[in-house]
Amino acid sequence: MSELITPNKRKVFNSVKLALEEDIGVGDVTGELIDPHMSQIASLICREESVLCGKDWFNAAFEILDDQVEIIWQKQEGDLIEKDTEIAIIKGNSRCMVASERTALNFLQMMSGIAFKTYNYQKQLEGSKTKLLDTRKTIPGLRYEQKYSVLIGGGQNHRMGLYDEALIKENHLNSTNSIEEAISLLRKNNVKRIEVEVENLEELKQAIFSKADIAMLDNFNDQDLHAATKIANGKIKLEVSGNISIDQLNKLKDLDIDFISSGDLTKNISATDYSLIFKKID
Repeated sequence: MSELITPNKRKVFNSVKLALEEDIGVGDVTGELIDPHMSQIASLICREESVLCGKDWFNAAFEILDDQVEIIWQKQEGDLIEKDTEIAIIKGNSRCMVASERTALNFLQMMSGIAFKTYNYQKQLEGSKTKLLDTRKTIPGLRYEQKYSVLIGGGQNHRMGLYDEALIKENHLNSTNSIEEAISLLRKNNVKRIEVEVENLEELKQAIFSKADIAMLDNFNDQDLHAATKIANGKIKLEVSGNISIDQLNKLKDLDIDFISSGDLTKNISATDYSLIFKKID
């Protein structure tokens, strides 16, 4: 499971720079109406309850175009924000601020939305040993941002990609004779952490026999989930996955399972409503 709590400055800069280039292109044609020497002040307002996430990306969107911009934050990353709360004050060049506004808000709205959804999922698991995980079901090019947002919301990251953990699925098993053979081949390649997706109790027994580290119980019904916990009995870590929604967490949290993974955290995003209110500086 990855740790991204301190944002990587290079990744933040590169992501925001690409987003600005996508938006501004050869130049902001409407921005030419604004006096290039005029300064402005803006208030950042959160219009609904959320978890603040994405400050570094928001800052970078303004700082890349105006190295003199001043951003005064009144809330911290990860704070639970009430509706209609002023979050920050931005002071800088008017033309640059207008050009940066949409990119800055896009990152903040998406990332706060994911953090808030994760926060609400995590609340349902309070008192349980079960950890909440994300998946690889992310927007192309924005996986780093989305997985960071899950952490800020109180969840944990599953693997970042295909390179940092082995997860044996049905398509992989089609190329080998058994779960045991697949795990043996990976161990020979010095793969340390191996997870196996299992679709029934017999495959779970095979995963335990083959000394997999984690068994992903894919779309198990309630009866089989209970049976799986008895079969595992501490011999293997269990992850429940497959169309997991927040409504299912109450019945899952008291089971003897280690992880619940949900693509819903990063796939079905409800962006937080933020507004920038601009004022001229006299």
